[in-house]
Amino acid sequence: MTDRSDSIEKLQNHACLIVQGPDFAEAVATVATVVGKYAARVLTFEQHTEPGEPQELYQRIEFIVDALNEVFDDIEIELKQRLEPLGLTWQLINRARPKRMVVLASKSDHCLNELLWRQNRGELPVSIPMVISNHRDVQHSVEQFDIPFHHVHSQGPDKSAAEAEILKLIGSKADFVVLARYMQILSEDFLEHIDVPIINIHHSFLPAFIGAAPYRKAKERGVKMIGATAHYVTTDLDEGPIIEQDIARVGHAHTAEGMQQRGQYVERAVLSRAVQWHAEDRVIRQGNHTIVFA
Repeated sequence: MTDRSDSIEKLQNHACLIVQGPDFAEAVATVATVVGKYAARVLTFEQHTEPGEPQELYQRIEFIVDALNEVFDDIEIELKQRLEPLGLTWQLINRARPKRMVVLASKSDHCLNELLWRQNRGELPVSIPMVISNHRDVQHSVEQFDIPFHHVHSQGPDKSAAEAEILKLIGSKADFVVLARYMQILSEDFLEHIDVPIINIHHSFLPAFIGAAPYRKAKERGVKMIGATAHYVTTDLDEGPIIEQDIARVGHAHTAEGMQQRGQYVERAVLSRAVQWHAEDRVIRQGNHTIVFA
């Protein structure tokens, strides 16, 4: 088994720079100049240009800096001085500091267990401060990994008290939240106050079968493939920017229950990849879609 501390140790002195803005020669050259000044070695330099007027530039650069902690502030100062006058927005990340991921779950544990297992093996560069659930079914699984578990009852039409308790529990302890088949619709008020990205796994290939019971709807429609979609949560149900999708083939002999069992494998894989890409700063949101440097 991979030790989580070993995984973090391997990322010491690893920096990641995300750049977005108008695409022109001086912008690309300036980014390369700043990175070249500090980088002992460039690991990846990924770039995408989105058509439009003007064209939009997206970059993800991962590089090693000797004694990164000592010069991190200096790099940020130079980036601010050099990039912002060009209309470029940027973010510099120390990869040795794992993002804090709070997980919300319900009764179904397949997606949750996948995240717990991969994080424990050091395969997901995240820490998990807590798991919150509106059922106790997953409590034993969570506590086996020595992760704090909180049960917040959330039934009935008024969920404001439950959402307030969840917000209080999370406080400032999360860099992002994952809904691992959390079967509650979050209110606009909750989304306004959470102030961190939320990733959801929806058990259909969106935009098909938005909302509840997609496997039943898929069976009734006679589809030949089912899927899963990981997306950022917005106030529009199941319509946030898509991070990752995948499918599995089904046939006329599959019942709705059989489709569900087959679909759970897809859900686990899709959510796991989306979480990893977000944690590694490979996803850039642009309007209602994403740029994913996978």
